[in-house]
Amino acid sequence: MTTLLKGGTVVGPTGAVPADVLIDGETIVALFAPGTAPEGPEIIDATGKYVIPGAVDAHTHMELPFGGTHASDTFDTGTRAAAIGGTTTIIDFAVQRTGEVVQDGLAAWHGKADGNCHIDYAFHQILGGVDDESLKAMDHLVNNEGITSFKLFMAYPGVFYSDDGQILRAMQKARDNGAMIMMHAENGPAIDVLVKQALERGETDPIHHGITRPQELEAEATSRAIWLAAVAADCPLYIVHLSASKALEQVRAARDLGRNVFAETCPQYLYLTLEDQLGAPGFEGAKWVCSTPLRSKHESHRADLWQGLRTNDLSVVSTDHCPFCFKDQKELGLGDFSRIPNGIGGVEHRVDLLYQGVVDGKLSLARWVETIATTPARMFGLYPRKGVIQPGSDADIVLYDPNGRTRISVETHHMNMDHSAWEGWEIDGRVDTVISRGEVIAAGGEYTGRAGRGRYVKRGLSDYLL
Repeated sequence: MTTLLKGGTVVGPTGAVPADVLIDGETIVALFAPGTAPEGPEIIDATGKYVIPGAVDAHTHMELPFGGTHASDTFDTGTRAAAIGGTTTIIDFAVQRTGEVVQDGLAAWHGKADGNCHIDYAFHQILGGVDDESLKAMDHLVNNEGITSFKLFMAYPGVFYSDDGQILRAMQKARDNGAMIMMHAENGPAIDVLVKQALERGETDPIHHGITRPQELEAEATSRAIWLAAVAADCPLYIVHLSASKALEQVRAARDLGRNVFAETCPQYLYLTLEDQLGAPGFEGAKWVCSTPLRSKHESHRADLWQGLRTNDLSVVSTDHCPFCFKDQKELGLGDFSRIPNGIGGVEHRVDLLYQGVVDGKLSLARWVETIATTPARMFGLYPRKGVIQPGSDADIVLYDPNGRTRISVETHHMNMDHSAWEGWEIDGRVDTVISRGEVIAAGGEYTGRAGRGRYVKRGLSDYLL
């Protein structure tokens, strides 16, 4: 079946242009100047809408075990919410803990996702234990499984933590096989000292989660990761969920030297703050406990992060979607902030929240599309299949209505959470229609997709590496 998206404005990384988009089956086959498309295809009226690539969320955690519980979204509920919000591909994280076999962790994640996803999906691999066997597994995953990025942690000793020697060995292997090392850059052992001292002083409220993870310990770890990557012959390095000005300074300095260093931030760091959310009265701030933490509104973090997106020192906006319900999950940390499961849900709202940045004059239309779709696709080996509207690409397309409005609330969101980190937020724009591989799965507020239609996508190497 052929379909023509008619009357819209196609927005890509190079700008916006009026064009009609012809879809044949699952694929984009042509773009036409307005009024020049052939007769015959089924018409979808895109008048007044932006026609953008389906968004790619390169950082999600569906069903992640953490802190004695699991992230509350399954691959079914999480990818459905993502789809409704205009995201048509996610890259989730398969998990290997210390002592486990990498391939067993990957198989477990395939088991969680297979037959349950509403949209296409891919995997990164978390390495919780770097040894001879996991290093061999890195080659196998790159060559055979379409997994070309590996996440390491400088935090969470005893769970995912890797020391500098292990990090260096993994970076050397990635330099050899072309993979990207993704880094959770916080000085975990130093944070643990500060947490213990705070609890001994009786400082147990959620705000102390942020106070005991100061930006200096994010900046120090970011710098250390960058220099370890230099020792590993400029191993490709991607800093996840960067939240703080001093950490951004380290990334900027490396990029100014032409290094293979990249970074993402997340909507929560662009808008939310230590004082207003994490410091909410009583235990309410637990809703916003995540790592890296929200930063102080009395410092320049948010402005610096928006600037970093404009200058490309921050390449991508992902969500780090890792939702937990307030009742029974976040409440595990009542009386001890260190026991609050770390994570915020947002996979449904990233497209809207970043569009608000366009409305507010903080991003251009083209940069909006780059940060939510094109760059993550290129960064993680999905381009040009994903992330762009051009002939030959998958027909993953969103019609976005700049004249619509979106109000975010637990009453209306589709994530499996009993609260919203964005309760009451109003967005000057709205996802109107979502098309995944040529199939309309959401339109006019109605969802018509289904679990199981999403496919696993094997990824190539990053487009950004020489």
